[in-house]
Amino acid sequence: RVNLGTRPGEKGHWIRQGRAQLASNAESVIAAGPGGLSSNMTLDQVPFQPWARALYLERQANFERDAPHARCKPSPGPRQVGTAYGFEILELSELQRVFIFDIGGPYSFRTIYMDGREHPKDFDPTYTGHSIGRWENGALVVDTVGFNEGSWIEAEGFAHTSRLHMIERFTRVDANTLKYEATVDDPGAYTRTWTG
Repeated sequence: RVNLGTRPGEKGHWIRQGRAQLASNAESVIAAGPGGLSSNMTLDQVPFQPWARALYLERQANFERDAPHARCKPSPGPRQVGTAYGFEILELSELQRVFIFDIGGPYSFRTIYMDGREHPKDFDPTYTGHSIGRWENGALVVDTVGFNEGSWIEAEGFAHTSRLHMIERFTRVDANTLKYEATVDDPGAYTRTWTG
């Protein structure tokens, strides 16, 4: 299957080119300025519940000064892979685990269990949740639940609740390109499931 990390004996990590947000926002207050990908949905298409939209607008009005990532708190999916300093993917086949290391901010990591297990029925929610993964047509598909409410989904300040269920797809397009998609299913903060 596809290697999402570096080739044996080489060094390197993934780093985003420009600001690739889950939803393009031309009015972004992030220091890196407006961004997003041409294929992304736009901010007005994000199906916020009223309270989540109001909280997002408040975070933007406050220039995102309360961002958990800036206070070295671990970040979930899109915020972790969207860090300005990059991230590294390491697969340890003998342990049946994939690790994603956040190089910027909190220098944290998350574990993706690849051994076929289910999510536990009882667990303490965390910043990064509980992740299980599988390979599907060359893509690493990661299913995560069990988030606490102390993190933002991504750098723009999108809120979530403890009901968040996220599906991520990591697809290596070529030697230098990694396609990342995240599907957000959180009936506590959004009116429907959406993908960025």
